Amino acid sequence: MAGDIEMRYRRLGRTGLAVSRLCLGTMNFGPKTEEIDAHRIMDGAHEHGINFFDTANVYGWQTGEGITEQIIGRWFASGGGRRERTVLATKVYGSMGPWPNEDKLSALNIRRACEGSLRRLQTDYIDLYQMHHVDRETPFEEIWEAMEVLRQQGKVLYVGSSNFAGWHIAKAQEAAARRNFMGLVCEQSLYNLVRREIEMEVIPAAEDYGLGVIAYSPLAGGLLGGVHGKSGDGGRRFDARAQAELDACRHQVAAYEQLCSQLGEQPGVLALAWLLTRPGLTAPIVGPRTLEQLEESLRAITLADDLGVDALAAIDAIFPPHRPAPEDYAW
Repeated sequence: MAGDIEMRYRRLGRTGLAVSRLCLGTMNFGPKTEEIDAHRIMDGAHEHGINFFDTANVYGWQTGEGITEQIIGRWFASGGGRRERTVLATKVYGSMGPWPNEDKLSALNIRRACEGSLRRLQTDYIDLYQMHHVDRETPFEEIWEAMEVLRQQGKVLYVGSSNFAGWHIAKAQEAAARRNFMGLVCEQSLYNLVRREIEMEVIPAAEDYGLGVIAYSPLAGGLLGGVHGKSGDGGRRFDARAQAELDACRHQVAAYEQLCSQLGEQPGVLALAWLLTRPGLTAPIVGPRTLEQLEESLRAITLADDLGVDALAAIDAIFPPHRPAPEDYAW
């Protein structure tokens, strides 16, 4: 069935860059997915038209190693046009060593981190270089100067953010405008049915400044993947944080799974499809551990077209939306 689904594409924010409506997340590559299987997943992504891959220098979770980037780099090095067909996004901010200036967004770390990512990824340019978090101690003038140098050198084509609040986006874009620099082209945020807070300010700010929005954790760490139907004790095993989140929304999750049953859809697929209906949303990030999981997610592309107003209203009734601020909490 996956082979019959035609991938859709959308421009990334106000750029001319076309990216697939599903973004392949690679955070599992290394810790949970062996390299041979990761390569198979990436080949499968290309076969199904997914051209947008997301990673980060810290993925692999062994400080300084960049294990996930290395796995991707060896896949690129195997040839076959793999690099050329990929819109590659990676990130800078997380710690890559114990010394000062090996994390965050100083000009020094941006330069060093970029060189490290290029080396591990076995490429000479990064399509989308994302700030993984806000650095409250580094002025945007310094950040933009460092990014301008990377663009002038041809090492970075576009710059994005992740985990920025709406006012951080505004501050970053105004600082870029003063330098006649393009600034951010997208924001990557936590966004799913359980966590819809970015609807208040982040999405409105992104739309106003022409940024695309990329949603990470679209299944809320597995909460929207059918947890009640997967075991007889009412849910799969989670770590303490995820378990606390499940406990806080258990009744909603149960009602959601009942709705999925009524619609005849898998909970995880419906959660992805719902995201694809959201205004301003460029792509959710899917993080499959297997090729089969990747292929299952493709159904969301066509399901998004079929979700009618009644189904969307039923979803909103379970997981209430946020309105743009200030109307969400004021008159």
